[in-house]
Amino acid sequence: MAGLTGSVVIAATLFVMNGASAGQARYETEGPTATCDGAIESEHSGFSGSGYCNTANTAGAAAQFTFGTDRPSPATLGFRYANGGTSDRTAQVVVHGSIVESMTFAVTGDWDSWETQSLTVPLIKGSNTIKLVSTGPDGLPNIDFLDVSLDATTRPQPSPVPNALFVAPTGTDDAAGTESDPTTLISAIDRITPGRAIYMRGGTYEFSQTVVIELGNNGTAQGRNLLSAYPGEIPVLDFSAQAEDSANRGLAVNADYWHIYGIVVERAGDNGIFVSGSDNIFERTVTRFNRDTGLQLSRRLPTTPDHLWPSDNLILSALSHDNADSDGEDADGFAAKLTSGPGNVFRYSVAHNNIDDGWDLFTRPGNGAIGEVTIEDSLAYGNGTLSDGTQNPEGDRNGFKLGGSDIPVGHTIRRNIAYDNGQDGFTYNSNPGTMTIANNLSIGSAERNFAFDVGASVFRDNTSCDGGADDEISGDADDSNQFWTGSNGSRCGSYTGELDWSFNADGRLVVTFGAAPGRR
Repeated sequence: MAGLTGSVVIAATLFVMNGASAGQARYETEGPTATCDGAIESEHSGFSGSGYCNTANTAGAAAQFTFGTDRPSPATLGFRYANGGTSDRTAQVVVHGSIVESMTFAVTGDWDSWETQSLTVPLIKGSNTIKLVSTGPDGLPNIDFLDVSLDATTRPQPSPVPNALFVAPTGTDDAAGTESDPTTLISAIDRITPGRAIYMRGGTYEFSQTVVIELGNNGTAQGRNLLSAYPGEIPVLDFSAQAEDSANRGLAVNADYWHIYGIVVERAGDNGIFVSGSDNIFERTVTRFNRDTGLQLSRRLPTTPDHLWPSDNLILSALSHDNADSDGEDADGFAAKLTSGPGNVFRYSVAHNNIDDGWDLFTRPGNGAIGEVTIEDSLAYGNGTLSDGTQNPEGDRNGFKLGGSDIPVGHTIRRNIAYDNGQDGFTYNSNPGTMTIANNLSIGSAERNFAFDVGASVFRDNTSCDGGADDEISGDADDSNQFWTGSNGSRCGSYTGELDWSFNADGRLVVTFGAAPGRR
C-alpha cells in the first residue's frame, strides 16, 4: 500500500477511476440554465467562461443548475470553486429537492486558486436540477462551473419482478398499486407476496410512525421480496415528526429474504433502519440525521432467543452519516451489536460524521457474545464530529469499534480505511478475541490509529499514518505492517491531501487522496 501518489488502492476493490466517464458535460454558473443567489463576477482570475457565481454571505444562498439526460444514470458531479477566505465553507447538495450530501469546501489560499470538489449522485431521465445550498453564514465559495459525468455503464437495478406494486408520496391506501395508480408504502408492504417487488417513486414520504416489515412477511431464498427505488429516482422516508425515543425507529425489517435498494431514511427518533430479520440485502441505502444509529442489526424483542438473532445480512454500497442522539453516546453509522447473530457482512460502505462511532460491534455482559461480523472494503471518516462541526464529549468517536466488555469475538476486518476520526481509527474496545485485521489503512486519528491493547488478533499488511499517539498492538503482527510510532512518517506522503470518495457504477467504493493539503 505504500508508494501510491495521491491515491489508495486496496486489493483492487478500493480504487481510483482513471479518466473522464462517458457523457461528460460542463455547466457554467453564468449559463442560461443556471441561477446564482448573488452576482456573476469576473474580478478574480483563473475562471472558465465569462465569470463565476459569488453568492450572498448568508446561510441558504445557492447556486443551481438545470440540465437534461437521455437515461437514468449515476453521475459524478464536480463543483469547481475558489475559497480565498480564512475558513472552510459548507453546503448541502440538493438533487430533485432532496438533500443527498453535505460538502465542505476547504480554503484554497486565495480567490484566484481553483479546486474541484466531487461526489456521485443518481440522475433521472429528462430534466435534472442540482442545487448547492450554503449552510454557513459566509455563503458559498465562488463557484465557477459544474461538470457532470455520466457513468459509461450503469449498475442495474435489481432484476424486474412481474406484478410489481408501485407506491408514490401521493399514493392512496385503496389504489391499485400500478404505475399509473400508485398506492402507499404501508399498503404495499401489507399486500406483498413472496418474490414480488415494491417500487417507490421519487420524492419525500412523511411518516410519524415506524414503517414495519413484520415478522413472517418473508421472501424466499429463490425469490427475495424487493423494496426498491424506482429507476433513477430517490425516495426519501422522512420521520421528522417522531420524537427522540427508542421506540421510534424509521424502517424496521423484522422479516427474512428482503432486498432493500436505493432508499433514503432520515430523521427517525431512533434507528433509521433497524434489522432483526435474517438473509436480507441492504444496497445503496442512505441513513442520515437519525437520532440513533443509522442502520443497526439487533434482536427484535428481549425474549428473542439467540438462535433467532439477525444473521447473514449483507449491507452493500451503503452510506450512513450525521446520525446523532442527544447524549452523544449511541448514534453510530452502522452497528451489529448487543444481540446480532453470525454471518453479517458490511461491504463497500461509508460511515462519516456520526456523533459516536462509524461502526460499532459492541458486546454486552448478560447477552452473550454477538456473532462474528465481516467489514470489508469500507470507509469511516470524521466520526465524532457532525458535518456542521457539532461534537459531544460523551461520544466514543472511533472509526471502527470492534467489541466490548472483555468478551472475545473473532471478527474479520479487511481492506478498510479509517480517516480523521475523533478518537481511534480501529479499536478492539476490550474484545480479546482472535480477529483478522488485514490490509487496512488508518490516518490522522486523534488518538491511536490502531488500538489493540490485549488479545490474539492476527495483523497483516496494515498501514498507519499520522496518529495522535503510538499504535498499541497485541497479537500476531509481522513486518508486513507499518504501525505508527511517531517517527515513521516517511511512507505517509502517499496519503496526504483531501479525502474524496464515491461509489462507481458497479457499487464498489472509490477512494482518492488529492494532492492539495487539507481534509474533506
